[in-house]
Amino acid sequence: MTEKNTQDVEMTPLEEVYAKRKKIFPRQVTGIFASLRFSGVMILLGIYYLGPLLQWNGRQAILFDLPARKFYIFEWIFWPQDFIYLAALLIIAAIALFLVTALAGRVWCGYACPQTVWTEAFLWIERKVEGSRASQIKLDKAGWSWAKFRLKFTKHFIWLSFSLLTGFVFVGWFTPIAELSERTLSLELGPWEIFWVLFYGFATYGNAGWMREQVCMYMCPYARFQSAMFDKNTLVISYDEKRGEPRGSRKKGSDYIAEGKGACVDCSLCVQVCPTGIDIRDGLQYQCIGCAACVDVCNEVMEKMGYEKNLVSYTTENALDGKKESFFRPRVIIYVVLLAVSTLALLASIAQRVPLGLDIIRDRSSLYRETDEGMIENVYTLKVMNMDLKDHRYSLAVGGVEGLLVKKPNKGILVEAGTVVTYPIRIQVNPEYLKAASTKLIFYLNAIDDDAISIEVGGRFLGPVFN
Repeated sequence: MTEKNTQDVEMTPLEEVYAKRKKIFPRQVTGIFASLRFSGVMILLGIYYLGPLLQWNGRQAILFDLPARKFYIFEWIFWPQDFIYLAALLIIAAIALFLVTALAGRVWCGYACPQTVWTEAFLWIERKVEGSRASQIKLDKAGWSWAKFRLKFTKHFIWLSFSLLTGFVFVGWFTPIAELSERTLSLELGPWEIFWVLFYGFATYGNAGWMREQVCMYMCPYARFQSAMFDKNTLVISYDEKRGEPRGSRKKGSDYIAEGKGACVDCSLCVQVCPTGIDIRDGLQYQCIGCAACVDVCNEVMEKMGYEKNLVSYTTENALDGKKESFFRPRVIIYVVLLAVSTLALLASIAQRVPLGLDIIRDRSSLYRETDEGMIENVYTLKVMNMDLKDHRYSLAVGGVEGLLVKKPNKGILVEAGTVVTYPIRIQVNPEYLKAASTKLIFYLNAIDDDAISIEVGGRFLGPVFN
């Protein structure tokens, strides 16, 4: 390396390579989109914190009981065997996200993403304790004093309390929250419950309190591949450069066109309200979460100046270029069709779902045995799962071989709601009717009090072949 090149490398500031994070203090904004975002945050937080309190038929309405491997959702009970429904639901959610992104960009990020929702809550707490954006910046730059310590301590204490409540409610979706509350008050929480309360609580505290926009900018993969779903008809937050440039300050009521200026007064409020700290006037950036805070504040400035609104707005690239916009385009149609088909298939499958499961386990200790009467006998263990919300007594029938005998309970098999009963049975067949070493059987199980609850499960009968 030459001496000149060496000097150039040595003169490169280290902070340019490893940039230190600049803390962002988003300015509070009012407007239609801010109101929509506030409403969305309140609704989603209400569902999260109040959801475990809902009761249904004497139990928690929504409960994911992992130890019992039962998942209660109002009238339904789902078992691990119903995992396919969860997979289908995740596929539907992904398709819906793709559709929304193709139509309206990152509105999910700006209004409904958990990172955004909890960050908004933490920002609200911060403003209540430390004051406005200007007050927060002044406090942050000031040296340590009793007043600063008191405000910072109060803020973090409330943040931590709120985070621990969040972790507690999270566990309440998996453990009945009434029971969880009682055991918390009596200091009888189990180690795993304590772990998840603390883990989820501190994750909330770290993500929403400290990392904030860093999660959206560097950790979230959605920000990286969202552009693959964008096209020139996708709604995005855009600055009308043709109308706004050249930007510059001016007096209210002045003829800015005669002064050779655009509509942008260069107030920088759009930057101050941005939760990720970007300047929307630089064009669409992956850091933009589509919250429209800059739209609200810019419209407020335009209204005060007496200018036309929507210098910054939800618009499309085609609209900015004066081209025709198209709502129904191939990718949107494909997403809509996939979403409709997937949703209807899931709903139809759940509607036709029989709340009854039957596992047949054949005795592996012996292939078969011959009884004193000369019959060939196989022994089976039945696992009957009552996935309904009430008790049922089931009748059992077996077919597939002529003249078979089933040693089964005369009064049927009683299974309480949401439980599994193990029951052994013996099936005997006259060897004259066995045509192969393995013969297919069909087990018929149906509820005695409800003919609509019935299933058929196949099995095998093993025996010698005499013909």
